[in-house]
Amino acid sequence: MHKARLAGGILLLAILAGSVLLLWHSLPRLLVSNPPPRISNTATLLKQVQTLSQLVTVKYVVEKVIIVEDAKWYELQFGESRLLMVAHGVVKAGVDLSELRPGDLELSRNKIIFKMPQARITDHYLDDRLTQVIERKTGLLRSFDKDLEQNARAQAVEEIDRAARNNGILKDADERARAQLTNLFRQLGFEEVEFRPGQKGKD
Repeated sequence: MHKARLAGGILLLAILAGSVLLLWHSLPRLLVSNPPPRISNTATLLKQVQTLSQLVTVKYVVEKVIIVEDAKWYELQFGESRLLMVAHGVVKAGVDLSELRPGDLELSRNKIIFKMPQARITDHYLDDRLTQVIERKTGLLRSFDKDLEQNARAQAVEEIDRAARNNGILKDADERARAQLTNLFRQLGFEEVEFRPGQKGKD
């Protein structure tokens, strides 16, 4: 009787030890095999991406010297008014994801094809703290022109916008948007991300 109990106890210990060993060897594989969460429904994923709305990816800071000259020789206005301004401007660019349509996303098991809208300028303005009028001259027989500075500021915004475009702000915005979206999609479990031309952004 005593021997039977001893044998039963040894058998039970052997079974427990074997179970622990099996669990110990299987645990790393169980942890590794758990895939990251992935949204496989196109409509759900589209809504999630749309919530990012305007994905502003690039900001350029541009400084321009603006000279506005206005000569008048009529209506009792004789002479030239001149204004010199150092304009400090900011131009932002990105992609508008709120305009995505259902056909802009294609999902497969491990791949997503994304038709990304073209990058566009999202904002441009002058930084009033740093923009300064350096020189202002009013002709001897001219009355003060209150619109001269306003005209200079409007010209500055146009030139700053043009300078940012010429320096490749839209290309930079497109590349950075792709990088950010690639990172997002890979976190959702997609191993391959392909971008295709989407609708043209509205400037």
